Amino acid sequence: MNLVWYVLWFVIAVGLLVTVHEFGHFWVARRLGFKVLRFSVGFGKPLLTRVAGADRVEYVVAAVPLGGYVKLLDEREGPVEPQDLPRSFTRRPPWQRIAVLLAGPAYNIVFAVLLLWGMLWINGVTEVRPVLGDVTADSIASRAGLKSGDEIRAINGAHVNGQRDVVFDLLDAMSARGVANLSVRGGDGASRQAELRVPDAAERRRLTEPAELFRGLGFQFWTPPVPAVLGPVTPDGPAARAGLLAGDRIIAIDGVPMKDFRQLVEYVSARPGERLRIEYQRGGSEHSTQVQVASEEAAGKRIGRIRVVQPAGVSYPPSMLLHTDLTAVSALARAGAEAWNMTVLQARLFWRMVLGRVSLKNLSGPLSISEFAGDSAEAGVAPFLSFLVLISLSLGFLNLLPIPILDGGQILFQVVEWLKGSPLSERAQALGQQVGIALLIVLMGVALYNDIARQFS
Repeated sequence: MNLVWYVLWFVIAVGLLVTVHEFGHFWVARRLGFKVLRFSVGFGKPLLTRVAGADRVEYVVAAVPLGGYVKLLDEREGPVEPQDLPRSFTRRPPWQRIAVLLAGPAYNIVFAVLLLWGMLWINGVTEVRPVLGDVTADSIASRAGLKSGDEIRAINGAHVNGQRDVVFDLLDAMSARGVANLSVRGGDGASRQAELRVPDAAERRRLTEPAELFRGLGFQFWTPPVPAVLGPVTPDGPAARAGLLAGDRIIAIDGVPMKDFRQLVEYVSARPGERLRIEYQRGGSEHSTQVQVASEEAAGKRIGRIRVVQPAGVSYPPSMLLHTDLTAVSALARAGAEAWNMTVLQARLFWRMVLGRVSLKNLSGPLSISEFAGDSAEAGVAPFLSFLVLISLSLGFLNLLPIPILDGGQILFQVVEWLKGSPLSERAQALGQQVGIALLIVLMGVALYNDIARQFS
């Protein structure tokens, strides 16, 4: 997928969610009597401008669509007419200022809940049963007694509905104490208990790295067998240079028959830097070619890659799916509960990241978010809307952090003023802003580093 596609959907997602955020500030400020000077969608040179209303509010669509802002009357930024002083930001009661500042993150969260509500009401809920597939020998999972065919029913006493619940609950448990008590039902229908325990703090932190949780614990969920047929082939990758195309069926590698796509991946991954002889079928004819496997580092070890993707369209059998249709009321309740649970999990993991228990590799910057936006948009409407839900919740949560340059930091300033009866000194506020900017630079630097590292691994 080309860069333009990623950038396009990144701009659409960020533009929409930031506009929702700023509209929250705008709407509440107007209702509480603040004087709004400008509501801008985007930054930079104005492309469209309209002045309307008794307050002569300036509505702007600007050239750079990555953001937006609401400008309120504020005597700290310039002279204010005497008749307008009561409507200046600094002259309004602290609780009203707090309400305006809270409105932006709140609108992001409400937007996510409403979007999720519509999706659940229309489509219902489809969960994939958390049945185990391969369990690695002598792994944490195998030592706990887990076996292929086991279905996880509960983690630390909390019932799980599907695979996503298992992912979230295990990530939460491993980043907290490193202990997860599982209730499982075996393939024979018998129920039993199993305990996953990771006492080493460094190992627990490694499990929180992207894609490391199940690899480190030593099991995978069961997935339908995927034929050894190539999906998209990365241009100029090892497979493409060898002449392989999407739709080719891999018959054998170095004379070893390939039963499914997973076996293909495992065989190639174990041979970084080697030259492999691949036999394949195309259009009813059999061919062979030589592929030079790329050698890349992942999770501290070298693995082989030929840059192909498994084919799409493989679906789970009905016995593996749990579908529930929801009424409007039950869908709204479910959407609110899911948004709350995801926000709480974000808060826990972020705090544990500050404490060093969760890997900083989980921070994503604009490059990764652009890829997620483009990939989800290509997958369809529902995946892209799910992406918007997640990013909107993240935007709401992050803006509530008590960092002075964010809404949460400004709310903290207003609370302190409310309690002490007078504003913080300009020096204290300036110092807070400098600290906030420094913290954001650090976070953005780590996120951008992670983005670049992912591109090369």
